[in-house]
Amino acid sequence: MISSSHIVGKQASPKCPALFVFLLISLFLSAGAFAKATLQEPLSPQEKRGKQIYVQGTSASRNEILAYLGEASLEVPGSTMACANCHGLDGQGKPEGSINPSNLTWDSLTKPYGVTLSSGRKHPPYTERGLELAITRGVDPGGNRLPNVMPRYQMSGVDMSDLIAYLKRLGKDRDPGISEINIVIGTVVPTSDALAEMGKAIKAVSIAFFEELNTQGGIYNRRFELRFVETGDTPENTRGRVERFLKDEQVFAMTGAFVAGADKEIVALMEKRQVPLIGPLTLYPQIGFPLNRQVFYLLSGLDGQARALVEFAANQQPTKISSLAIVSPESEANRSLIGAVKDQASKHGMNSVENYVYVTAPLDVDEIAAKVQQKGQETIIFLGTGEAALAFMKKAERLHWSPSLYLFSANAGREVFDAPLSFNHKIFVSFPTLPADQTAEGVREFRALAEKYKLPSNHIVAQLSAYSAAKILVEGLKRAGKDVSREKLITALESLNRFDTGLTPRISYGPNRRIGATGAYVVSIDLEKKQYVPTKEWVDIN
Repeated sequence: MISSSHIVGKQASPKCPALFVFLLISLFLSAGAFAKATLQEPLSPQEKRGKQIYVQGTSASRNEILAYLGEASLEVPGSTMACANCHGLDGQGKPEGSINPSNLTWDSLTKPYGVTLSSGRKHPPYTERGLELAITRGVDPGGNRLPNVMPRYQMSGVDMSDLIAYLKRLGKDRDPGISEINIVIGTVVPTSDALAEMGKAIKAVSIAFFEELNTQGGIYNRRFELRFVETGDTPENTRGRVERFLKDEQVFAMTGAFVAGADKEIVALMEKRQVPLIGPLTLYPQIGFPLNRQVFYLLSGLDGQARALVEFAANQQPTKISSLAIVSPESEANRSLIGAVKDQASKHGMNSVENYVYVTAPLDVDEIAAKVQQKGQETIIFLGTGEAALAFMKKAERLHWSPSLYLFSANAGREVFDAPLSFNHKIFVSFPTLPADQTAEGVREFRALAEKYKLPSNHIVAQLSAYSAAKILVEGLKRAGKDVSREKLITALESLNRFDTGLTPRISYGPNRRIGATGAYVVSIDLEKKQYVPTKEWVDIN
């Protein structure tokens, strides 16, 4: 089900009927103008491939693109000399010092009367063949050599055709969901029985955040329209709903979307539709090669926390750990976690990493505890629930054995505080964020918003995540400038360095980084006082 929330200001109805009719017509026409601005013809598959070459200097088919610089023809990857770096995302050229790159929009390149540049160089209009010669050989249609600062490129014929196809759209390629007065932002909320209340909390804080921003004038005089789509009962159903939502609602960007359970499907969809997604709510960030440029995560998921636990364990013991054990329930989702643990362990020379899988607790867990003890392994990464971990520790106590146990906060419930005292300060739990990350100003701002808009008192963690994601999106929009595009937003977000949301660890992104805070806090448990005890500062795995 797709639902919408349009955040707009209230206006008094005019008393004059004629004026009222005039205003209705004006409103209708302006709505039509907005539709024209957003419902443009989408890029064709060829134009999308060409845009990737223009913006990133890479081929969608992974063909090699090379650039050659200066008289010495220094060879570098095309990705280091992407066209947009100098000519701009709009193709108008970005003057820098004495260098004034040409206007690459098709209208400018194909002027029927040709062009006379400020340097005095003249040339007739470009054709497709003329443009190909300029790109590959560095000569304009008049046979003049282009300046040495202009690289020459080597690419396949198919890539060249794709690039030229996009250049014909350059300057007219306006993203959906953006006009002079509005910007459409979307998010995904869960509605199943178990998660319905969380969905309501995420929706409430998102509406409050953007409504408050609109009362302050929006961003660059653009008001925000916030639209919602509900999750489905399967990952495939959720993807289908979100895909229709993006098309029907003409969404510019997504923020704070609940994608847990449909991570792979939604992340792949964002890449396909080229829609930026900031701060999706999930425990499993989809980080791989090649990088998905559209999706920006706030914090490390369980994979990152697993690495932080190994990193902490490797530096915690007075002597070097040579081996460790992984105890995990039988689960497809745990495969990536096991891989992350093994990979991080190998970096510390732990070449003996054994994985013990259980199906049911406590029976299987009891048997595994005995096996691990016999192997003499004293460092355990436990991927199961707090209840299963408690069963493991109780069996270990009966064996007069108390190894160090490492768990995720997402799994470790209150049960772990009932562990045998022999495990006092031997249980370590990872947290992606702690109250220490919250600044006085950040807390004050959130509390003021919560009081003004009477936000729910439950699911505070989900609310803080959605709120922080929205703050990061807005910061990116501010940095992107008034002439914003999705690509400019991505570039702006990549420039964030230790950005302070006031409620999370400081957030940093980059061209090759899509997790804002890479790592976790690791705390121990005081079983006598039944409380968490901070152990050290943030464990960074970047």
